[in-house]
Amino acid sequence: MITEVLAIDDEHSLDKALEALRLGELVAIPTETVYGLAADANQPHAVGKIFAAKGRPADHPLIVHVDSVEKVGRWAAHVPESVATLADAFWPGPLTLILPKAEHVSTVVTGGHNTVGIRVPNQTGVLKLLNMLDSGLAAPSANPYKRISPTTAEQVMYGMDGKIAAVLDGGPCEVGLESTILDISTQEPRILRAGPITKSQIEAVLGCEVSVPLSHTVAVPGNVKAHYQPSKPVQLLCGEVLASALTGVSPRAQNDIAILYYSEQLQTALEGNEAVTMKLSANKAHYAQNLYYALHQLDQADVTQIWVELPPSDEAWLDVHDRLSRSAAK
Repeated sequence: MITEVLAIDDEHSLDKALEALRLGELVAIPTETVYGLAADANQPHAVGKIFAAKGRPADHPLIVHVDSVEKVGRWAAHVPESVATLADAFWPGPLTLILPKAEHVSTVVTGGHNTVGIRVPNQTGVLKLLNMLDSGLAAPSANPYKRISPTTAEQVMYGMDGKIAAVLDGGPCEVGLESTILDISTQEPRILRAGPITKSQIEAVLGCEVSVPLSHTVAVPGNVKAHYQPSKPVQLLCGEVLASALTGVSPRAQNDIAILYYSEQLQTALEGNEAVTMKLSANKAHYAQNLYYALHQLDQADVTQIWVELPPSDEAWLDVHDRLSRSAAK
Protein backbone atom coordinates (compact mmCIF):
# COMPACT_ATOMS: atom_id res chain seq x y z
CA MET A 1 0.00 0.00 0.00
CA ILE A 2 1.25 3.50 -0.85
CA THR A 3 0.61 5.95 1.97
CA GLU A 4 -0.29 9.37 0.59
CA VAL A 5 0.57 12.57 2.51
CA LEU A 6 -2.26 15.10 2.17
CA ALA A 7 -2.55 18.70 3.34
CA ILE A 8 -5.41 19.11 5.79
CA ASP A 9 -6.13 22.69 4.70
CA ASP A 10 -6.72 21.58 1.09
CA GLU A 11 -10.31 20.84 0.02
CA HIS A 12 -9.28 18.17 -2.49
CA SER A 13 -7.14 16.44 0.16
CA LEU A 14 -10.04 16.39 2.62
CA ASP A 15 -12.25 14.86 -0.07
CA LYS A 16 -9.66 12.12 -0.70
CA ALA A 17 -9.38 11.41 3.04
CA LEU A 18 -13.17 11.31 3.33
CA GLU A 19 -13.40 8.83 0.46
CA ALA A 20 -10.75 6.59 2.02
CA LEU A 21 -12.54 6.58 5.38
CA ARG A 22 -15.90 5.78 3.76
CA LEU A 23 -14.22 2.86 1.96
CA GLY A 24 -13.04 1.48 5.30
CA GLU A 25 -9.40 2.57 5.03
CA LEU A 26 -7.19 4.14 7.70
CA VAL A 27 -6.20 7.81 7.67
CA ALA A 28 -3.84 9.44 10.18
CA ILE A 29 -5.23 12.76 11.40
CA PRO A 30 -3.67 15.66 13.29
CA THR A 31 -5.22 16.76 16.57
CA GLU A 32 -4.03 19.28 19.11
CA THR A 33 -2.69 16.42 21.27
CA VAL A 34 -0.99 13.87 18.96
CA TYR A 35 -1.65 12.43 15.50
CA GLY A 36 -4.37 9.78 15.57
CA LEU A 37 -4.82 6.67 13.43
CA ALA A 38 -8.45 6.99 12.37
CA ALA A 39 -11.18 4.76 11.02
CA ASP A 40 -14.93 5.31 10.73
CA ALA A 41 -16.19 4.18 14.14
CA ASN A 42 -19.38 2.88 12.51
CA GLN A 43 -17.36 0.34 10.47
CA PRO A 44 -16.07 -2.41 12.83
CA HIS A 45 -14.04 -4.04 10.05
CA ALA A 46 -12.25 -0.75 9.37
CA VAL A 47 -11.64 -0.21 13.09
CA GLY A 48 -10.11 -3.68 13.25
CA LYS A 49 -7.46 -2.53 10.79
CA ILE A 50 -6.20 -0.05 13.40
CA PHE A 51 -5.21 -2.88 15.72
CA ALA A 52 -3.47 -4.72 12.90
CA ALA A 53 -1.54 -1.64 11.72
CA LYS A 54 -0.37 -0.75 15.23
CA GLY A 55 0.10 -4.27 16.59
CA ARG A 56 -2.26 -3.20 19.38
CA PRO A 57 -4.09 -5.78 21.55
CA ALA A 58 -7.78 -6.05 20.66
CA ASP A 59 -8.91 -5.51 24.28
CA HIS A 60 -7.49 -1.95 24.34
CA PRO A 61 -10.36 0.53 23.80
CA LEU A 62 -10.21 3.43 21.35
CA ILE A 63 -11.42 7.01 21.66
CA VAL A 64 -14.26 8.15 19.39
CA HIS A 65 -13.72 11.66 18.05
CA VAL A 66 -16.80 13.73 17.17
CA ASP A 67 -17.21 17.30 15.95
CA SER A 68 -19.62 18.62 18.60
CA VAL A 69 -21.10 17.89 22.00
CA GLU A 70 -24.46 17.34 20.28
CA LYS A 71 -23.03 14.17 18.70
CA VAL A 72 -22.19 12.55 22.07
CA GLY A 73 -25.70 11.09 22.30
CA ARG A 74 -25.04 9.05 19.15
CA TRP A 75 -22.36 7.07 20.97
CA ALA A 76 -23.38 7.13 24.65
CA ALA A 77 -26.34 5.29 26.14
CA HIS A 78 -26.82 8.07 28.68
CA VAL A 79 -25.53 11.65 28.60
CA PRO A 80 -25.42 13.21 32.08
CA GLU A 81 -25.75 16.97 32.58
CA SER A 82 -22.07 17.17 33.46
CA VAL A 83 -21.18 16.51 29.80
CA ALA A 84 -22.55 19.88 28.71
CA THR A 85 -20.80 21.59 31.63
CA LEU A 86 -17.46 20.00 30.79
CA ALA A 87 -17.91 20.62 27.06
CA ASP A 88 -18.55 24.32 27.65
CA ALA A 89 -15.30 24.56 29.57
CA PHE A 90 -12.96 22.21 27.70
CA TRP A 91 -14.25 21.29 24.23
CA PRO A 92 -12.93 21.39 21.63
CA GLY A 93 -9.88 20.30 23.58
CA PRO A 94 -7.81 17.58 25.24
CA LEU A 95 -10.46 15.98 27.47
CA THR A 96 -11.85 12.50 26.84
CA LEU A 97 -15.05 11.49 28.66
CA ILE A 98 -15.82 7.86 29.51
CA LEU A 99 -19.55 7.10 29.28
CA PRO A 100 -21.77 3.99 29.01
CA LYS A 101 -21.74 3.01 25.34
CA ALA A 102 -24.82 3.07 23.14
CA GLU A 103 -26.04 -0.37 22.14
CA HIS A 104 -24.99 -0.03 18.50
CA VAL A 105 -21.38 0.91 19.30
CA SER A 106 -19.18 -2.01 18.32
CA THR A 107 -17.15 -3.75 21.00
CA VAL A 108 -14.28 -3.61 18.49
CA VAL A 109 -14.18 0.14 19.27
CA THR A 110 -14.54 -0.31 23.03
CA GLY A 111 -12.15 -3.24 23.40
CA GLY A 112 -15.02 -5.45 24.57
CA HIS A 113 -16.04 -3.06 27.36
CA ASN A 114 -19.45 -1.50 28.02
CA THR A 115 -18.13 2.07 28.09
CA VAL A 116 -16.84 4.36 25.35
CA GLY A 117 -14.38 7.26 25.35
CA ILE A 118 -15.51 10.38 23.46
CA ARG A 119 -13.91 13.74 22.76
CA VAL A 120 -14.08 16.77 20.45
CA PRO A 121 -10.58 17.54 19.14
CA ASN A 122 -9.40 21.12 18.74
CA GLN A 123 -8.26 20.95 15.11
CA THR A 124 -10.23 22.89 12.51
CA GLY A 125 -9.53 20.59 9.56
CA VAL A 126 -10.39 17.43 11.52
CA LEU A 127 -13.64 18.98 12.77
CA LYS A 128 -14.52 19.77 9.15
CA LEU A 129 -13.69 16.19 8.13
CA LEU A 130 -15.85 14.82 10.94
CA ASN A 131 -18.75 17.02 9.88
CA MET A 132 -18.39 15.81 6.27
CA LEU A 133 -18.22 12.17 7.39
CA ASP A 134 -21.21 12.63 9.75
CA SER A 135 -19.90 9.82 11.92
CA GLY A 136 -17.22 9.40 14.58
CA LEU A 137 -13.56 8.58 14.09
CA ALA A 138 -12.11 5.89 16.31
CA ALA A 139 -8.46 6.84 16.71
CA PRO A 140 -5.57 5.93 18.99
CA SER A 141 -2.14 7.50 18.43
CA ALA A 142 -0.73 6.84 14.96
CA ASN A 143 2.36 4.84 15.93
CA PRO A 144 3.32 1.20 16.45
CA TYR A 145 2.03 -0.10 19.79
CA LYS A 146 3.99 1.13 22.83
CA ARG A 147 6.23 3.41 20.76
CA ILE A 148 6.46 7.20 20.99
CA SER A 149 3.30 9.01 19.92
CA PRO A 150 3.75 11.15 16.78
CA THR A 151 3.30 14.91 16.82
CA THR A 152 4.18 15.50 13.16
CA ALA A 153 3.15 13.85 9.90
CA GLU A 154 6.79 12.87 9.33
CA GLN A 155 6.78 10.86 12.58
CA VAL A 156 3.57 9.12 11.50
CA MET A 157 5.24 8.07 8.25
CA TYR A 158 8.23 6.77 10.20
CA GLY A 159 6.05 4.10 11.80
CA MET A 160 3.05 3.75 9.48
CA ASP A 161 4.28 4.25 5.91
CA GLY A 162 2.85 1.49 3.71
CA LYS A 163 0.36 0.36 6.35
CA ILE A 164 -2.35 3.02 5.94
CA ALA A 165 -4.03 4.88 3.09
CA ALA A 166 -3.09 8.46 3.96
CA VAL A 167 -1.75 10.97 6.45
CA LEU A 168 -3.40 14.37 6.75
CA ASP A 169 -0.57 16.80 7.49
CA GLY A 170 -1.65 19.57 9.84
CA GLY A 171 1.81 20.55 11.04
CA PRO A 172 3.14 20.03 14.57
CA CYS A 173 0.57 19.34 17.31
CA GLU A 174 -0.02 22.32 19.59
CA VAL A 175 -0.42 20.41 22.89
CA GLY A 176 1.82 17.40 22.24
CA LEU A 177 0.56 15.00 24.94
CA GLU A 178 -2.53 12.79 24.98
CA SER A 179 -5.83 13.99 26.43
CA THR A 180 -6.92 13.73 30.04
CA ILE A 181 -9.32 10.79 30.42
CA LEU A 182 -12.19 11.45 32.83
CA ASP A 183 -14.57 8.63 33.73
CA ILE A 184 -18.08 9.95 34.34
CA SER A 185 -19.82 6.63 33.77
CA THR A 186 -20.43 6.27 37.52
CA GLN A 187 -21.38 8.63 40.34
CA GLU A 188 -17.80 9.54 41.24
CA PRO A 189 -15.80 11.32 38.50
CA ARG A 190 -12.32 9.76 38.15
CA ILE A 191 -9.27 10.78 36.16
CA LEU A 192 -7.98 7.56 34.59
CA ARG A 193 -5.16 9.13 32.56
CA ALA A 194 -3.35 12.35 33.42
CA GLY A 195 -3.43 14.93 30.67
CA PRO A 196 -3.23 18.64 29.92
CA ILE A 197 -6.46 19.34 31.82
CA THR A 198 -5.83 18.90 35.54
CA LYS A 199 -7.85 17.64 38.49
CA SER A 200 -8.09 21.20 39.89
CA GLN A 201 -9.42 22.59 36.62
CA ILE A 202 -12.09 19.88 36.36
CA GLU A 203 -13.12 20.26 40.01
CA ALA A 204 -13.50 24.02 39.53
CA VAL A 205 -15.93 23.40 36.66
CA LEU A 206 -17.89 20.50 38.17
CA GLY A 207 -17.99 21.87 41.72
CA CYS A 208 -17.25 18.45 43.19
CA GLU A 209 -14.27 16.31 44.08
CA VAL A 210 -12.60 14.33 41.31
CA SER A 211 -10.59 11.28 42.33
CA VAL A 212 -7.25 10.31 40.82
CA PRO A 213 -6.54 6.66 41.69
CA LEU A 214 -2.85 5.98 42.29
CA SER A 215 -3.38 2.80 40.30
CA HIS A 216 -6.36 1.20 38.60
CA THR A 217 -7.24 -1.68 36.33
CA VAL A 218 -9.70 0.18 34.13
CA ALA A 219 -8.87 -0.39 30.47
CA VAL A 220 -8.18 3.02 28.92
CA PRO A 221 -5.74 4.14 26.23
CA GLY A 222 -2.16 4.36 27.48
CA ASN A 223 -2.81 2.46 30.70
CA VAL A 224 0.03 -0.04 30.44
CA LYS A 225 3.24 0.17 32.44
CA ALA A 226 5.61 0.30 29.46
CA HIS A 227 4.39 2.75 26.82
CA TYR A 228 5.42 5.81 24.75
CA GLN A 229 8.85 4.22 24.42
CA PRO A 230 11.84 4.96 22.19
CA SER A 231 13.79 1.96 20.89
CA LYS A 232 16.69 3.03 23.17
CA PRO A 233 16.41 2.53 26.97
CA VAL A 234 15.44 5.62 28.95
CA GLN A 235 16.73 6.62 32.40
CA LEU A 236 15.03 9.33 34.48
CA LEU A 237 17.38 11.27 36.76
CA CYS A 238 17.16 14.49 38.74
CA GLY A 239 19.56 17.15 37.50
CA GLU A 240 22.18 16.75 40.24
CA VAL A 241 22.28 12.96 39.93
CA LEU A 242 22.47 13.17 36.15
CA ALA A 243 25.38 15.62 36.25
CA SER A 244 27.18 13.51 38.85
CA ALA A 245 26.64 10.29 36.90
CA LEU A 246 28.00 11.85 33.74
CA THR A 247 31.27 12.84 35.43
CA GLY A 248 31.93 9.15 36.05
CA VAL A 249 31.59 8.31 32.36
CA SER A 250 34.61 8.50 30.06
CA PRO A 251 34.44 10.99 27.16
CA ARG A 252 34.35 8.09 24.71
CA ALA A 253 31.41 6.46 26.52
CA GLN A 254 29.60 9.82 26.69
CA ASN A 255 29.22 9.58 22.92
CA ASP A 256 26.75 6.74 23.49
CA ILE A 257 24.44 8.86 25.67
CA ALA A 258 21.71 11.30 24.64
CA ILE A 259 20.53 13.75 27.31
CA LEU A 260 17.17 15.53 27.37
CA TYR A 261 17.10 18.35 29.92
CA TYR A 262 15.40 21.65 30.75
CA SER A 263 17.23 23.40 33.63
CA GLU A 264 19.84 26.13 33.31
CA GLN A 265 21.85 24.49 36.11
CA LEU A 266 22.23 21.28 34.14
CA GLN A 267 23.08 23.19 30.98
CA THR A 268 26.09 24.63 32.80
CA ALA A 269 27.08 21.19 34.10
CA LEU A 270 26.89 19.73 30.60
CA GLU A 271 29.38 22.16 29.08
CA GLY A 272 32.31 20.32 27.51
CA ASN A 273 30.75 16.83 27.65
CA GLU A 274 30.58 14.56 24.60
CA ALA A 275 26.97 13.43 24.96
CA VAL A 276 24.24 14.30 22.45
CA THR A 277 22.05 16.88 24.19
CA MET A 278 18.69 18.50 23.59
CA LYS A 279 17.16 21.22 25.77
CA LEU A 280 13.43 21.70 26.36
CA SER A 281 11.71 24.74 27.83
CA ALA A 282 11.09 25.06 31.57
CA ASN A 283 7.60 26.29 30.61
CA LYS A 284 5.30 23.29 31.04
CA ALA A 285 3.15 23.88 27.94
CA HIS A 286 6.20 24.32 25.71
CA TYR A 287 7.94 21.31 27.30
CA ALA A 288 4.91 19.08 26.72
CA GLN A 289 4.45 20.27 23.15
CA ASN A 290 8.01 19.26 22.24
CA LEU A 291 8.61 16.19 24.45
CA TYR A 292 7.68 13.48 21.94
CA TYR A 293 9.44 15.32 19.12
CA ALA A 294 12.61 15.43 21.21
CA LEU A 295 12.38 11.74 22.11
CA HIS A 296 11.90 10.88 18.44
CA GLN A 297 14.98 12.92 17.50
CA LEU A 298 17.18 11.43 20.23
CA ASP A 299 16.00 7.92 19.44
CA GLN A 300 17.31 8.34 15.90
CA ALA A 301 20.68 9.66 17.09
CA ASP A 302 23.75 7.40 17.10
CA VAL A 303 23.50 6.57 20.81
CA THR A 304 22.64 3.52 22.91
CA GLN A 305 20.71 5.16 25.78
CA ILE A 306 18.70 8.28 26.63
CA TRP A 307 18.96 10.12 29.95
CA VAL A 308 16.15 12.49 30.87
CA GLU A 309 16.32 15.17 33.57
CA LEU A 310 13.22 14.85 35.74
CA PRO A 311 11.01 17.95 35.37
CA PRO A 312 9.11 19.68 38.21
CA SER A 313 6.59 17.56 40.10
CA ASP A 314 3.64 19.91 40.69
CA GLU A 315 0.12 19.12 39.44
CA ALA A 316 0.52 20.78 36.04
CA TRP A 317 3.36 18.39 35.21
CA LEU A 318 1.59 15.14 36.15
CA ASP A 319 0.93 14.15 32.55
CA VAL A 320 4.60 14.71 31.64
CA HIS A 321 5.70 12.52 34.55
CA ASP A 322 3.17 9.85 33.58
CA ARG A 323 4.48 9.66 30.00
CA LEU A 324 8.15 9.74 31.08
CA SER A 325 7.67 7.01 33.69
CA ARG A 326 6.06 4.74 31.11
CA SER A 327 8.77 5.54 28.55
CA ALA A 328 11.41 4.38 31.05
CA ALA A 329 9.54 1.31 32.33
CA LYS A 330 11.14 -2.08 31.75
